[in-house]
Amino acid sequence: MAVFTAVTETQLGAWMRDYDLGDVVEFRGIQSGIENSNFFLTTTRGEYVLTIFEKLSADQLPFYLDLMRHLASHRVPVPDPMPRGDGALFGLLHGKPATIVTKLDGVPELAPGVEHCTEVGQMLARMHLAGRDFKGDQPNLRSLPWWEETVPAVLPFLEEAQRDLLSGELAHQRALFASPDYAALPGGPCHCDLFRDNVLFAHANPAPGHEVRLGGFFDFYFAGCDKWLFDVAVTVNDWCVDLATGKLDRARAVALLRAYQTVRPFTSAEVRHWNDMLRAGAYRFWVSRLYDFYLPRSAELLKPHDPGHFERILRERRAGDASDVLHAEPGSCN
Repeated sequence: MAVFTAVTETQLGAWMRDYDLGDVVEFRGIQSGIENSNFFLTTTRGEYVLTIFEKLSADQLPFYLDLMRHLASHRVPVPDPMPRGDGALFGLLHGKPATIVTKLDGVPELAPGVEHCTEVGQMLARMHLAGRDFKGDQPNLRSLPWWEETVPAVLPFLEEAQRDLLSGELAHQRALFASPDYAALPGGPCHCDLFRDNVLFAHANPAPGHEVRLGGFFDFYFAGCDKWLFDVAVTVNDWCVDLATGKLDRARAVALLRAYQTVRPFTSAEVRHWNDMLRAGAYRFWVSRLYDFYLPRSAELLKPHDPGHFERILRERRAGDASDVLHAEPGSCN
């Protein structure tokens, strides 16, 4: 369980005096995540999630919490931060910023099918459009500047072929980011980490005509203002791949992209650079997993993810052109 900061019930009770959420009924750590300490919190008023931020500063946190409030107000199903007595959306617990948000209904679907990818694609596009009038402005903190800072730290741990791949892809992405086409790509607030374990599905009483119902997106603490195409690519690289090989699952990829584009069609520049963004999405997570694997922080029962998974995905994206899935007809997905 990734719990960096332990909290006793006595400490929690004292801290929650600044909230109007009733008495604590249950409090337990969440067995996921490698960046923050997360806890399920049940009170006499409802169910919530408490997050203690291990790396984000108090200056950075308002962007994420304000974005979640904005999206919730636009009927995008996301956790809603609870205000304290003074109206603030977070406070300090053990000297670290901490917040309480509403708990969404549902469970993750770790073996998604076409129907799950359809729901995710449509909601992701709705989320992007809902963020257009959001006033906050913070870049994706795990984009090119972070790659340039982090890659030199992990290169000494790698074999020659891996070093060549890491350095070669960084050069490719630098050139892309400096291009006029990249500047023209539409963007705004992005989740930037919409993996299958950051989405919930409520399986009871599905909406008419649907076998599944999306319960919501959560864990926005890697969110930032970026190109929408990057956000889609990150999502496809997780939801629409064979986990053993990193190859795209064509049926799932077509379903997610068709659903997304029924809400927000891609521009011509986005179509041209779709494969570049798939590579960028794979690169971002290969770099971060290499860093967590070789330069880990101490934590209670922390288990870093396998960096080899995104190395395989990056090699697959570099080896082939995935643009054909953008306009494929449903019958061509086999």
